[in-house]
Amino acid sequence: MTIRVLLADDQALIRAGYRLILDTEPDIEVVGEALDGRQAYEMARAHRVDVILMDIRMPGLDGIEATRLVAADENLAGVRILVLTTFENDENVLHALRAGASGFLGKNVGPDELLAGVRTVAAGEALLSPRATRGLVGHLLSLPSGVTPPALPELEHLTAREHEVTVLAAYGFSNDDIAERLGVSVLTAKTHVHRAMTKLGVRDRAQLVVLAYQHGLARPGEPPAL
Repeated sequence: MTIRVLLADDQALIRAGYRLILDTEPDIEVVGEALDGRQAYEMARAHRVDVILMDIRMPGLDGIEATRLVAADENLAGVRILVLTTFENDENVLHALRAGASGFLGKNVGPDELLAGVRTVAAGEALLSPRATRGLVGHLLSLPSGVTPPALPELEHLTAREHEVTVLAAYGFSNDDIAERLGVSVLTAKTHVHRAMTKLGVRDRAQLVVLAYQHGLARPGEPPAL
C-alpha cells in the first residue's frame, strides 16, 4: 500500500528537499504541498492523505492549530501527523502532541530517519523515543507533584495486562520491547496495546502516551518494575 504524504511548511526549499527524498521511495507518494496550517487542513480534507509532515511555525494558522483541526475532524480519523521542528526541545512540540500529533522529528534529520518516521506513524505507531518520553516529554506532560490525577473511568476497563502495556508504551517502549519485557510474542504485545487504545478512546500510540502521563500512569524517569 502506498503512503500518501502531504507536506506543510512555508519554506519552499524545505518542501522541495522532503519531496526529493520521499518521492524516490516506491511505497511513498507526495500528494500535495501546503504553505500554512489552514491550507494543510483543507488539502487533507480534499485528498486521501495518510501522513502530514507538519511544520510548527507557519504564518496564519500554525502547525499546532492545524493539527488540532485535523485530529478533531472525524473524516480525517486515519490521518497521522508528524511534526517537524527546528527546536526539538521546544515546548510547542508538547502542545502539538496534546493537539493530536503522532510524533516529532528535528528538521536536521537524515533521509533514512525521515523515511522511517513517515512509515512509523503511517503504521499507527508513535514516533517518540524512550529518551524523549522519559525525559522532556514526560516532564512536560506529567501532572505537577501532589496533584491528584483527573478521573478517567475508562481506565477501570483495562485488564491488568493492558494496564501494563499502557505504562510501558508511555515510557517509550516499542511492541518488540514490550514483548521482550513481558515474555510474550510481539503480536500479543501489539494486540494488548491496540485493545488498550480502543478502550481508552485514543487515536494512536502517541495519544496513549499523552493520556498515561496526564492521568498519572507514568512519571518522568525510568519505568517501574512490573
